[in-house]
Amino acid sequence: MRIEENGGESASVNHLIFAYYVTGHGFGHATRVVEVVRNLIAAGHDVHVVTGAPDFVYTSEIQSPRLFLRKLVLDCGAVQADALTVDRLASLQKYSETAVRPRDSILATEVEWLYSIKADLVVSDVVPVACRAAAEAGIRSVCVTNFSWDFIYAEYVMAAGYHHRSIVWQIAEDYSHCEFLIRLPGYCPMPAFRDVIDVPLVVRRLHKSRKEVRKELRIGEDVKLVILNFGGQPAGWKLKEDYLPSGWLCLVCGASDTQELPPNFLKLPKDAYTPDLIAASDCMLGKIGYGTVSEALAYKLPFVFVRRDYFNEEPFLRNMLEFYQSGVEMIRRDLLTGHWKPYLERAISLKPCYEGGINGGEVAAHILQETAIGKNYASDKLSGVRRLRDAIVLGYQLQRVPGRDVSIPEWYTNAENELGLGTGSPTSEMSESNAITEFCTDDFEILHGDLQGLSDTRSFLNSLVELNNVSDSEKNNEKRQMRERKAAAGLFNWEEDIFVTRAPGRLDVMGGIADYSGSLVLQMPIREACHVAVQRNHPSKHRLWKHALARQNAKGQGPMPVLQIVSYGSELSNRGPTFDMDLSDFMEGEQPISYEKANKYFAQDPSQKWAAYVAGTILVLMKELGVRFEDSISMLVSSAVPEGKGVSSSAAVEVASMSAIAAAHGLSISPRELALLCQKPAEIIGLVTIPSHIRFWGIDSGIRHSVGGADYGSVRIGAFMGRKIIKATASTRLSQSMSTANGASPDEVDNDGLELLEAEASLDYLCNLSPHRYEALYANLLPQSMLGEVFLEKYVDHGDTVTVIDKKRTYSVTAAAKHPVYENFRVKAFKALLTSASSNEQLTALGELLYQCHYSYSACGLGSDGTDRLVQLVQEMQHGKASRVDDGTLYGAKITGGGSGGTVCVVGRNCLRSSQHILEIQQRYKKATGYLPFIFEGSSPGVGKFGYLKIRRSIAPKS
Repeated sequence: MRIEENGGESASVNHLIFAYYVTGHGFGHATRVVEVVRNLIAAGHDVHVVTGAPDFVYTSEIQSPRLFLRKLVLDCGAVQADALTVDRLASLQKYSETAVRPRDSILATEVEWLYSIKADLVVSDVVPVACRAAAEAGIRSVCVTNFSWDFIYAEYVMAAGYHHRSIVWQIAEDYSHCEFLIRLPGYCPMPAFRDVIDVPLVVRRLHKSRKEVRKELRIGEDVKLVILNFGGQPAGWKLKEDYLPSGWLCLVCGASDTQELPPNFLKLPKDAYTPDLIAASDCMLGKIGYGTVSEALAYKLPFVFVRRDYFNEEPFLRNMLEFYQSGVEMIRRDLLTGHWKPYLERAISLKPCYEGGINGGEVAAHILQETAIGKNYASDKLSGVRRLRDAIVLGYQLQRVPGRDVSIPEWYTNAENELGLGTGSPTSEMSESNAITEFCTDDFEILHGDLQGLSDTRSFLNSLVELNNVSDSEKNNEKRQMRERKAAAGLFNWEEDIFVTRAPGRLDVMGGIADYSGSLVLQMPIREACHVAVQRNHPSKHRLWKHALARQNAKGQGPMPVLQIVSYGSELSNRGPTFDMDLSDFMEGEQPISYEKANKYFAQDPSQKWAAYVAGTILVLMKELGVRFEDSISMLVSSAVPEGKGVSSSAAVEVASMSAIAAAHGLSISPRELALLCQKPAEIIGLVTIPSHIRFWGIDSGIRHSVGGADYGSVRIGAFMGRKIIKATASTRLSQSMSTANGASPDEVDNDGLELLEAEASLDYLCNLSPHRYEALYANLLPQSMLGEVFLEKYVDHGDTVTVIDKKRTYSVTAAAKHPVYENFRVKAFKALLTSASSNEQLTALGELLYQCHYSYSACGLGSDGTDRLVQLVQEMQHGKASRVDDGTLYGAKITGGGSGGTVCVVGRNCLRSSQHILEIQQRYKKATGYLPFIFEGSSPGVGKFGYLKIRRSIAPKS
């Protein structure tokens, strides 16, 4: 509704003008907009649609002079790296190019355009700037959506760096100008909107009956029909006849004109009306999106889906799909290799049960019409509660709370029901109030090992007890079982032994990236850990998942060893919760496959790439120790070590997995050998006791990787370049010295100097070069930076098999080479200080070493705004008046791990006041950045000290 200067209203109930902005993210938004627009036009109104979608999306359903299409894209949505993976950084960069940089001109243009068409109401699905343009034009605006871009992009910022956060803030601020939100089922948290009105599913209507469609296609009712609704099919993907069960046909949407299809696949025209085809099919295969999910639910069509990486809307839609027994997840590897049959056959056995409304388009159109003529929908008195709840869920999603294994807390829906706010997205049932506080020894007996008083291990064992109970009652509770737990419940034979191991994450105290240059590294095991449960079974007794059984039956070889893994916490990063493979896939003839081939194997499906850290340990044991696995293996992985924070989360998974597999197969592997087998470059040479008066903390910056600085690989290349230059320089000086020595008397020859040059000419690691030798002979000879092409012309190669020099890239050399030389010295000094007498000077010196390390990282280009801010906050606290009065609390801090974000390590006095100062830093950081850092404190036993537990169910199965 446009507000005139005289206070009058221009709108007429008989003829209204709507400006409808549609996001540039895929066709799904356009297809649901069609249904709302159709109802508005049917009511006699004009609708101007601002869209980037092809005209036929609208004109195939709406033939009216009241429809006006304006081809314009004002946002970019999520940029996809491929058909199934969103490129988070590219999405933020593209949005910046599309909507941030030209923002002023966009606003001016849109305000002028809204005036020119005399719009009565602006509707957005869900273009942020449209709401702001409406406000500047004095027109009310309403959003219609199931998600908002501030929610989607917020997680991208977590991964790409906080310098992008202004994008999210601007989007949320734009949405706040919206009058209210018409919220669609399967929604995400959207705290930016002041008020919410829920409507049923918005679904396109049917034009033809199932019988009519099949008759036109000449397909009989006895033929099973699957519709492949898969926009942007993977490059080079060739469909084959044997992908389908016998007697099935597949309708292919979005096939290219040149794509050749086998006889049981039918290519559909690009403008085919998919709702009719969906309703005429027996199941659908594709990617999850609002359009596919809503139409699958509306027409009770089973949906076989493949998940997309970093498509943050997906968990909420998937949850709704599975709640109504309409979804079957297909592993990406099986999609691409054509192993479709078990999924399709499983799908047609489902009984979809959605009975909710499907007239959301009509309901939304009526609300929009009433708003345009001046009706003020009453503000929801619980709006503040709803917005707070959404904000908490959003924060919960972003913080990746350790140990949680669902992304949509049960209370999110329960709160809605209790507050009487209508129906929300159904969620999987998981009540914290049901948690068992003591291990139920009546259910399981510990045959070997000790809990060692670890509460997280007790909790993990309790989760096994709960799985045991789930397994007993799964038939009565199938509809409400969470995906991960349902898969895990069928993983083990509860009458056989299960082996449990635990490996903590590690906080890099000193050493960090210098490990590849041979430096000593000081690492402290943290409290957060990964638990793995393993069971081995004869292949004939192994309980296989249906698709794995079908795959094995298709090979016709009888029972063969299979690996099945369930990973808790998959919903937090939208990765596949399960993984399975035939162990024969690790063999090539009589020998295990190469690590290179294994990497390609696991890279086939990014949503299951995590499995390489678990399954890869089996291949390592096969290759390095000659172990052959004749039994099937079941594994449950539950890690509370946060990912992307620089605390060795992947290493904890690897070590716990290999330790559990070794225990289950009776392999005796020392902790040192275990670390080496897990492909860690470091050798454990000893333990250092932390004095009782000293304490370490880790503070997470919330930045996974800062793209503005140098990356780990380029710094490593720079270090190896420096080593090569030092070796070449030493070799030249050695030759010159030898020539001089040939004409000198024995007394005049400096044999010690020659020996040093000989060692430096064959320098294996930079850490073996002492700081004084570096400064005396080489520091002034190393270039600050060097073009890759120039280096290769002069030195041929840099001597590192892990990295490749880019000829067109310039690398920092001096800082990268200097860091490991001094870092190794700092680690030795730090270790010596830990064993020295307790004093304030001791703590000051330890802290100074941390600071020096931090600034050395920054010199290499591996710093970040977030970690620099945390170090600065520690310094302010250290030198503040309160700290001086308390005789010192915090003494130093440094960035950890690979740098460019992650966690900061802090050293301080072990006292209550120090902990209070850490909490104060946490709050100051939140105030400055909006992010509440996770604090790592405390330690726990390493995998060697923990050993393993062997447990077995001690009672008969419940009836």
